[in-house]
Amino acid sequence: MNTKLTEPETVELDLSDVDHRVGQPVGGGQLWDPCSTTDVRRWVMAMDNPNPIHWDEEFARASKFGGLIAPQSIAVGLDYGHGAQPACVGHIPNSHLIFGGEEWWFYGTPVRPGDTLFQERRFHDYKVADTKFAGPTMFSRGDTLHTNQHGSKVALERSTAIRYLADEATKRGMYNNNVGAVKRWTNAELIEVENLRHEWLMSNRMGVSPRFDEVEIGDTLQRRVIGPHSIASFTTEYRAFLFNIWGTFHWVAPDGVEDPWVYQDPGWVEGFGYDEEGAKIDPRKRDGLYVGPSRGHIDSDKASEVGMARAYGYGATMGAWCTDFLANWAGHNGMVRHTKADFRTPAFEGDVTYFDAEVVGKEAQSAWGVPLVQIKLRLTNQDGDVLVSCTAEVELPFS
Repeated sequence: MNTKLTEPETVELDLSDVDHRVGQPVGGGQLWDPCSTTDVRRWVMAMDNPNPIHWDEEFARASKFGGLIAPQSIAVGLDYGHGAQPACVGHIPNSHLIFGGEEWWFYGTPVRPGDTLFQERRFHDYKVADTKFAGPTMFSRGDTLHTNQHGSKVALERSTAIRYLADEATKRGMYNNNVGAVKRWTNAELIEVENLRHEWLMSNRMGVSPRFDEVEIGDTLQRRVIGPHSIASFTTEYRAFLFNIWGTFHWVAPDGVEDPWVYQDPGWVEGFGYDEEGAKIDPRKRDGLYVGPSRGHIDSDKASEVGMARAYGYGATMGAWCTDFLANWAGHNGMVRHTKADFRTPAFEGDVTYFDAEVVGKEAQSAWGVPLVQIKLRLTNQDGDVLVSCTAEVELPFS
């Protein structure tokens, strides 16, 4: 009897609409309205960042700033697509996207209520690797330069998007095998989490900046915790990204670009796309949470359709957490200058996220012209799994 060997099925990403876009400026959304005090308060509430300089009017007026000031992380909240737009370029059929990491450079221009941020976007590059998660997987990078209404540079973000075939990720079920059931926290455990959270928020509530000369290599920062994460917290986070609020933005395109990739279909798997025409009547059809690619963040059934075990958090949120954590330690006379964060594992429903950081270097005369300390930051869950690995440079005053 003849036995016919079956060739293994070949799984490939269709990148025919991607290659010619590398290095090109791209379009996206632009918010209509300036940043308001409510936008700032909504953002810090969603990021669980109770630093009073961002929400307490009386505290802020008595500070050196003379009023509320936005956290450095708000640049991503005032952007369309929370930074993923220039890294998600080109139509890849039956694909999905998760955030893979962010690199930020901050130029020292604060964001205050009344400011408007404008974005210049560019598709930087991509590579394809074979992953346990989804087989052939694209790691694509895009740049967003944020400037304010005066033309002053606020920040530059380089985001990494992970684009993959949803069916292949579902078939492999990596997170289903590794994550396990939603953790049920005992009352004693929740009290311990809350006590740790309180210790962190009180550790520098007044915004006192560590002095550069007093900080030593090997020093550790006060541990922080966020969570347990829930459908409610994920929804609160998502709604703080202003582009998800009905009617907040309009489409813009760079001048002189024939095919600027403004709002074309990236090829989302069925059930995760937008209805741009229908949204002109019913804006729910493109708000991302009711309808669109972010549905899996708050719906475990939808999460399972794109290779996730259950409802999960946002990469852009984890990046903001890192910036907030470091900026709060730096105080009112310091600031975060640079971060590079690699996202390893999502924050899943029921988990908590711990922040642990150490000073690993000092530079009295930096390229920025200011004294910097280098920080190594890791975000882990209650099982010790690494969510984020981050390196950062933080400016501190000499005296």
